[in-house]
Amino acid sequence: MKSCLLLLVYLLIFGCRSQKSVDGVQEKPNILFIFIDDLGWPAIESYGNQHVKTPHINRIGEEGIRFTNAYVTPQCTPSRASLLTGQHTAINTMWHVIPGYSFPNARMREPEYIRDLPRETYTIGEALKDNGYTTAMLGKWHLSIYENDGYYTRLFDSAKVHYGFDYVDRSTGEYQGKGDKGVDMLTDEAIGFMKNNQENEKPFFIYLSHHTIHGPVIAPENLVNKYKEKGYPEDGLFNVYYLAALEHLDNSVGRLFSAMDEMSILENTVVIFLSDNGGVDKFFDNAPLRWGKGAPYEGGIRVPFMVRYPKKFKKGIVSELPVHVIDMYPTLVDIGGGEMKMEHQLDGLSLLPHLREGKNLERDVLFWYTPLYDPQWGAVPSAIIRKGDYKLIKFYGDYIEKEKDLNYLPEGRVELYNLKEDIGESKDLVNEMPEKAKNLERELDDWLVSTGVALPTLNEKFDQEKVYERENYRK
Repeated sequence: MKSCLLLLVYLLIFGCRSQKSVDGVQEKPNILFIFIDDLGWPAIESYGNQHVKTPHINRIGEEGIRFTNAYVTPQCTPSRASLLTGQHTAINTMWHVIPGYSFPNARMREPEYIRDLPRETYTIGEALKDNGYTTAMLGKWHLSIYENDGYYTRLFDSAKVHYGFDYVDRSTGEYQGKGDKGVDMLTDEAIGFMKNNQENEKPFFIYLSHHTIHGPVIAPENLVNKYKEKGYPEDGLFNVYYLAALEHLDNSVGRLFSAMDEMSILENTVVIFLSDNGGVDKFFDNAPLRWGKGAPYEGGIRVPFMVRYPKKFKKGIVSELPVHVIDMYPTLVDIGGGEMKMEHQLDGLSLLPHLREGKNLERDVLFWYTPLYDPQWGAVPSAIIRKGDYKLIKFYGDYIEKEKDLNYLPEGRVELYNLKEDIGESKDLVNEMPEKAKNLERELDDWLVSTGVALPTLNEKFDQEKVYERENYRK
């Protein structure tokens, strides 16, 4: 009898411990979020690239879900702000690349925007920490100006606590524009962080924010020579540096997979791959999409997006569901446990029901607000709505004809496209479908009014002869 009682006590104690191991925070999945800079929609092999094989990146979608209608904003800072806040640019007012620049003689006056992500923001890093995660921010930050809390290349170690990160990479950003643009270093940092976390009962969240494929595009010499030998040019479209950098990036993802496999954590890690905006179309042709980085057309905002977690998510699925970078925050929170300990507005929806069961979202409309000038990309103050297959772009007061050597037109316009039938946005349907255009424009305007955001206004200093004169932000 005594031995039976001892056995029962033993089973209760260790059974409870075992149950805690199953239900406790250590059983939550790790999250590796790989964020690429300036990677265009067709630049990955599984999205149509016929020049470079990307088997490791392809694997994320092949063993998970590959999205074909995934959207971000047209440029770096805004997408990063929306990722970390879960908010539209109309809410967080970080729609401009920082520190910023303006075109004071253009027809419209851009509304004022903020140049530092506020420390009091309840970021995705903080939300995941509140769900029991150990967090790391590795690589490009670009959400603070100059010496405040970080800058283009990195978040400062002294500031990480303000944004919910336990660890930031130990570089000083000196790799920017050198070597392989920090791809190997940041990959090593990610692997090292995973190894150091193995003794920790907490799951990890790694925000791995690469600087590649942003210009200047550079890559290891052996890979550059490989594409030279294949006959690719050293400049322009499909140049040897760009193609080599893509292969090097793919190799780095392969290293991450191998390391996680060796640590026996691969199957309990959610791997997410996303780009911050469309590709620079002088390096890589974004066809069939129109234009590229910076533009409100699909080439500027539609990007590759893949999620792998075969333990719980759908496998080998190609999803046409339209999703937005603002959906990342609620999705990661749901993956990590669902707790939000602070009041914080989220504009996106969790993709978890879609990832697990293939369910559609209770949403049929997406919005963008981009009230800035950046003529090199053909960007002028605009706003966008996509509802179902239809997309409307509202240019507030002027337009740049990028196909005609950046010819400037001092008139606003509205354009309407059916993306299902015309992914390249070659046929404007405004005159054919005036009621559809009017209704979508009204819905877009109503949404902007609901946010309370300031809108572009006419500029009393407008001078058509000087519209491209740029004035940089001065602290």
